[in-house]
Amino acid sequence: MLDIGNSVPDFCLPNQDEEEICFRDIKGRWIVLYFYPRDNTQGCTTEACDFTEALPDFRELDAVIIGVSPDTPRKHRNFIKKYDLKITLLADTNKELAKKFGVWQLKRSYGREYKGIVRSTFLISPDGKIAHKWGKVRLKGHVQEVKKRLIELKDVK
Repeated sequence: MLDIGNSVPDFCLPNQDEEEICFRDIKGRWIVLYFYPRDNTQGCTTEACDFTEALPDFRELDAVIIGVSPDTPRKHRNFIKKYDLKITLLADTNKELAKKFGVWQLKRSYGREYKGIVRSTFLISPDGKIAHKWGKVRLKGHVQEVKKRLIELKDVK
């Protein structure tokens, strides 16, 4: 997994509208980049709705929120429409970005092993480096924790 202080690798992925979003185009501001397993599951829906609800606060802090999963742009569009989400979702269908960030890992559930996304969030500074990270995210209070850490980091700068 990428660690605090590491530079974020360049990437380009399609968003929910099939528009290519490249890191080089959004670098220069604070970015909350969160990885989640799949659209329309209970935990992933809760996380996306929580980030959408907090979006005005993050905008005031000059931060953009981007969710990433292996789902297709079409699935993202349907997910956004169903829950009236206001955040950008990127389609990492080949799991290349998840692998670069180290969040595509072996998981275990009910005695079965499989590869999947480990729910993780990365706070990326305007200079393109990992400023903070959360692995194996627990949803309760997570968005508030990310916002609090962003405020702390911006006060230091």
